[in-house]
Amino acid sequence: MSEPTCVTCGAVVAVPEDVENGEILDCGDCGTELEVIGTEPVELAEAPELAEDWGE
Repeated sequence: MSEPTCVTCGAVVAVPEDVENGEILDCGDCGTELEVIGTEPVELAEAPELAEDWGE
């Protein structure tokens, strides 16, 4: 089984054993926020940017 890698820089990303879909992880090399989109096997995608609503 291959280890999950960052979609931006290709570095191996440390993933906890109890990771869940939708969880956000950070790439230790480039700092990209990655969203877990699959757990068997672990699949990562760049996390969507969340817009601030400033309480609106």
